[in-house]
Amino acid sequence: MTLAADSNAGAAPATIRVNGVDEPLAAGTLGELLAARGIVPGARGVAVALDGTVVPAADWAGTRLAPGAEIEIVRPFQGG
Repeated sequence: MTLAADSNAGAAPATIRVNGVDEPLAAGTLGELLAARGIVPGARGVAVALDGTVVPAADWAGTRLAPGAEIEIVRPFQGG
């Protein structure tokens, strides 16, 4: 008896692009991705865009991420 091979065997893991850098898709929502980076909704001066569209902080928790998504996180920093 021959078993069918897993159709996902050897497939590359799903990725997203965050601030121009590819990374594995490890979060289900934008809120989870940001929380993993220490960014909470309502954080002052933080703007987030998903596939070129700004996502209001109130929507972060419910915004699903899909493979190939492009996320830009913009926040102020000090320095010169």
